Amino acid sequence: MHSEDDPPPSLAPVVWAPVQPLKGRGTATRMAHRFMRDVREAFDDGWGGPAEGVMGDESAAPAAPLTQVIWEDARSALCGNDSPDIFFEQSVNPYRGCEHGCVYCYARPTHSYLNLSPGLDFETRIIAKRNIATVLRGELARASHRPSVVNIGSATDCYQPVERELRLTRALIEVMRDARHPFSLITKSSGVERDLDLLAPLAHSRLAAAYVTITTLDARLARVLEPRAAAPHRRLRTIRALAEAGVPVGVSVAPQIPFITEDMEQVLAAARDAGATSAFYTVIRLPWELNALMREWLQLHYPQRAERVLARIQDLHGIDATARIAGKSYDSSHATRMKGSGLWADLLRQRFEKTCARLGLNRQRTELDLSQYRPALARGQGVLF
Repeated sequence: MHSEDDPPPSLAPVVWAPVQPLKGRGTATRMAHRFMRDVREAFDDGWGGPAEGVMGDESAAPAAPLTQVIWEDARSALCGNDSPDIFFEQSVNPYRGCEHGCVYCYARPTHSYLNLSPGLDFETRIIAKRNIATVLRGELARASHRPSVVNIGSATDCYQPVERELRLTRALIEVMRDARHPFSLITKSSGVERDLDLLAPLAHSRLAAAYVTITTLDARLARVLEPRAAAPHRRLRTIRALAEAGVPVGVSVAPQIPFITEDMEQVLAAARDAGATSAFYTVIRLPWELNALMREWLQLHYPQRAERVLARIQDLHGIDATARIAGKSYDSSHATRMKGSGLWADLLRQRFEKTCARLGLNRQRTELDLSQYRPALARGQGVLF
């Protein structure tokens, strides 16, 4: 029974369970995706927090979830792109989800279409397209196929840890080699060095190029921002290995996160010294569930500057006061989503362009040769000319 002085049950205070970082994972929760009908959140009922063990051992940390590979039979391989702000027209991705766990990954919301969380599920439940090379070979063998540079790994990293055993990316490169079809790939993994025996001769024939993402040189920051990706110094070694093998290599300093990744100039200089000849950047994008995920990450790792970072991201994307109240932090317009707009976007652009000019980056664009493509080669047939 409640007296008139007691608050009604619906207004009783609720103490939510604190979220704790998980070692080796970019996110700390299996957050609900936007298609879920029922949403459940943990709260502290007074019987022990999530960090406490079975017998009340408060020193026990929550166990990080293991990675699970889920096989998928792909119905198609090549994905067309008509976005004017992306430099390639076609792409192929052997994996959905990425174990690197980069908290800022714009592909995280795509796991929602699989009824999986863009949070922990994205980095622990990896969808592997086991027949992707066979399907790609069939698509390249069509007489109707019109060649354009294909990018491998545009959505999720094609050299994430499971590639060591599954070798799906290597199989794709072998198909490209057989069809004499030009391609580029982008990664933040040293695993690409395994395939230098394929990439080097293809690059010599102007059929392959590579890009390596280095978000920051700060190893401590990289460990919480991109927990299972190669360390920054290791990625520089990868750039050097690619360049020494004759593979045209560029560096991606993306995404730029205000007040978090502040060493763009140092990254560009280190990459140039390692052998990179080109560079590009984007600003952080927070579509759909990624907005809430990034807010959670900032509160966990940078609580003192979380609001300042979010306010600057909103400035970069031109979010007005009404949209800010609603919690919006991103504008998906093709004209501004990659580089942002306004004063802060202009400052970033000037920093990038002036540094590239000083270092000699982007002076000459790598042109891959489309004329060598032969669909008959993809079918395993010979050609007379």
